[in-house]
Amino acid sequence: MKTELNYINFTYQTDSHKEYNISLSYQLFGKDLFSAPIILVNHALTGNSNVSGENGWWKQLIGEGQVIDTNTYTVLCFNIPGNGYDDFFIDEYEDFTPSDIANIFLKGLEILHIKSVYAIIGGSLGGGIGWEMLVKNPHLAEIFIPIACDFKTHDWLHAQCLVQKFLLNQNDEPLQKARIHAMLCYRTPESLNDRFQNKYNQEKQRLESEDWLVYHGNSLNERFSLKSYKLMNHLLMNINADEKKLEKIEARMHLISVDTDLFFPASEIRMCFEKLKTKKENVFYHEIQSIHGHDAFLMEYKQLNNIIKPILKI
Repeated sequence: MKTELNYINFTYQTDSHKEYNISLSYQLFGKDLFSAPIILVNHALTGNSNVSGENGWWKQLIGEGQVIDTNTYTVLCFNIPGNGYDDFFIDEYEDFTPSDIANIFLKGLEILHIKSVYAIIGGSLGGGIGWEMLVKNPHLAEIFIPIACDFKTHDWLHAQCLVQKFLLNQNDEPLQKARIHAMLCYRTPESLNDRFQNKYNQEKQRLESEDWLVYHGNSLNERFSLKSYKLMNHLLMNINADEKKLEKIEARMHLISVDTDLFFPASEIRMCFEKLKTKKENVFYHEIQSIHGHDAFLMEYKQLNNIIKPILKI
């Protein structure tokens, strides 16, 4: 598989009229470009372009013999500029919105001479960027699979991101503290209570649940930069695809929610589906059942595979 990091460099003016030299990096997996149907994967908040292979964060979904089979498809994934995976960072992160990231991804496709793709798949923030891309280019994809996300950031999610912003602007372990708060939004009370059951770690003199949260805070701090986290949280806070243009999207849409999601509640995604269903025939709704909340799209692979497999049949 072609897993090296590739780069596209161009000048971009943001919606806020700021000019940047963008270094857009990407990875390709599977078949050679233009030799097979292309699936564009948009990564989530702390994800990156490395979606498949030994260290791929979605390797249970993408790879040889997987549902997104790299023997059948060309899989393309851009890095959100500023996520730091390619050592490119953005200082003035508030200059950018998901609309800008969508424009940048569309520019990347244009430079690669890709006029259309077979499918766009994105989880959480990545799915939100997918909504923004398709509102701007309704003809781009045959299939759209947004997972655990909606076309906009609703009030509850905006509020959680605001708390993240407050924590990230502190001086004392900001990234660790923000991550601990985020983990409590990515999961559910039932998920944590079922897993830890008030077990106490005598050696560390704290609850195992507390130890788990501290571990995740420290782990992200070691592999992710504060600058990148601020940008990603800001993007998650500002997903806002034009609702009036959703019905113009030509792709067959399969909205996938998680029944216990605290970030993008299933009720909101169902509402989006029900509105679209009155105006479009080729829109469908699927729901993952899980105690784990938002993170289920990175955990419940059997269910996710069973949902996606029939969708992608060529």
